[in-house]
Amino acid sequence: MKISPYPLNLTLRHTFRIARNAHDVQNNVVIVLTDTDGVSGHGEAAPTRFFGEDIPSVIKAFRLAGEFLKDFDPFQTDAIALRLKGLFPKDAAARAAVDMAIHDIVGKKLKIPLFKLLGLSRPEKCVTSFTIGIGTLEKMCEKVNEVKDFPILKIKVGTKDDMELLKELRKITRAVFRIDANTGWTADEAIKKINAMEDLGVEFIEQPFPVGNMEALKKVKRHTKLPIILDEDVKDSKDIPALAGVADGINLKLMKCGGIREALRMIHTARAHGLKVMIGCNIESSVSITAAAHLTSLVDYIDLDGNLLVTNDPYLGVTVDNGRLLMPEGEGLGIVPNAARQQPEDAGTFPVLEKR
Repeated sequence: MKISPYPLNLTLRHTFRIARNAHDVQNNVVIVLTDTDGVSGHGEAAPTRFFGEDIPSVIKAFRLAGEFLKDFDPFQTDAIALRLKGLFPKDAAARAAVDMAIHDIVGKKLKIPLFKLLGLSRPEKCVTSFTIGIGTLEKMCEKVNEVKDFPILKIKVGTKDDMELLKELRKITRAVFRIDANTGWTADEAIKKINAMEDLGVEFIEQPFPVGNMEALKKVKRHTKLPIILDEDVKDSKDIPALAGVADGINLKLMKCGGIREALRMIHTARAHGLKVMIGCNIESSVSITAAAHLTSLVDYIDLDGNLLVTNDPYLGVTVDNGRLLMPEGEGLGIVPNAARQQPEDAGTFPVLEKR
């Protein structure tokens, strides 16, 4: 198989600000993986420095993957995923891109969509939240009014003005609130704010403070009632058992765990430990958002809005109607080029990474 990587620079509709950073452009990489029969699949890597990845590390991982995959049958999806994790365990976003591209190829060969390939039912009536990044009250109200048809909003917090902002936002929308602190609080601050949020229509709290603090999680759980969903604290299935009893659920992302195979393991592991499951995303195009959407029949909560936050998504895949995900009809991932937008393949390229 041959891997062809292309720059995918996504322009955000608004500056995206969370508790620890802000940006206006998301630099991703899209790959086209072509097997020996000439069938191609798409994948996407959205690296994040929080987990030690960037564009150079992703390209390096693709080079290793290209050398490894030259003799592999794409139907060996599980074996490929496990071997790639052994080759570059810290490069989950790159592995996710390869993994989804392989599943895209297999689905196309069998002429079935990914969810059917995985033995799942077609996702129906699955509703995603829409993310409102940190900003001034005026800017956050503007964003909320732009998406007034969404029944669920994920509100980013992590400032001294959190409660005042949420109270004002509640005045202009009846949407369910999901609150994401992105590690921005202390334990005591989390207890105070979470208890104050009980009357604001909040469904759950996501990742209240920095990773690895099990004692703080236990303390917060003892002194609050709202469910706690962990994101940065859980990258893949091996992280899940320790969270039983200290949290209520996990937020899995293809970019954190390394792809579809590991995402399935995470879902089953979480269920075995009595934890709820949310499927989330980074700022991504319709390539990886659509890949994740094929898993939504298995989860409790959905936060797949990364492609809705950008202005230049070059692909078409899963769409949204009043917050409800509408799956494409095609084979594999089901994504197609957006004829109205320039394609990454036409805008520039990295060197083709393959083993001759």
